[in-house]
Amino acid sequence: MTREEELLTKVQKTGDLPSHIAIIMDGNGRWARKRSLPRIAGHREGINSVREITRTCGELNIDYLTLYTFSQENWRRPKLEVSALMNLLVDTIRREIDELMENNVRLKVIGKLEELPVKPRVEMEEGIQRTSENDGLTLVLALNYSGRMEILEAVAKMWTLQNNGKEIPEMTEQLFEKQLYTAGSPDPDLVIRTSGESRISNFLLWQIAYSEIVITPTLWPEFRREELYKAIIEYQSRERRFGKIPHQVKRSKV
Repeated sequence: MTREEELLTKVQKTGDLPSHIAIIMDGNGRWARKRSLPRIAGHREGINSVREITRTCGELNIDYLTLYTFSQENWRRPKLEVSALMNLLVDTIRREIDELMENNVRLKVIGKLEELPVKPRVEMEEGIQRTSENDGLTLVLALNYSGRMEILEAVAKMWTLQNNGKEIPEMTEQLFEKQLYTAGSPDPDLVIRTSGESRISNFLLWQIAYSEIVITPTLWPEFRREELYKAIIEYQSRERRFGKIPHQVKRSKV
């Protein structure tokens, strides 16, 4: 039995798989720099990790996979790199859409999609439409995304409703969540950050309040099937309390 097979067996035997995995994909630039390659080479290799992790989540019957693809802060990067990333996004959607269809994956986007350049926006909208009837894994791309902006927009929506004369009941978490980009989707059970950085980086600030966080030193272009299994095993080893004490958690499982 290979190491990969051993890890998969442990994941399946332990059970209690996360329903929703969110990943902060970090380390593309460092991967390229270590090899004296341009940064875009790291981004291209990172696409191979996206492909393998998406396949693996589908095989494990994970319901949602959210990937932090491009933040609003990423526009501050050098113009040549941003342009190359937008072109890579277009090429990737065109190349991968058939496989998404074959594997029954539904594509969604959270973030300010309307602010993207025309080509990537159109390609993404067509991909979303084409996969909309699929009912397997939901692949969510956080694209031109900001966690703070998402919360501000949700507050603005509530304010608009109130000022248009619509009576708003007492504010609850459930009511507020309906105004978020992620409305209708479960919060992540497991958040993975690659490359060893210990930051959330403005990602799903509301939704990850009780997510388990696993930080791995592995750079994103090297994060493949085995690394995902290891992260899931770490998740399975933890006791999720949601504010309770251990005795309450154990009793609720009986």
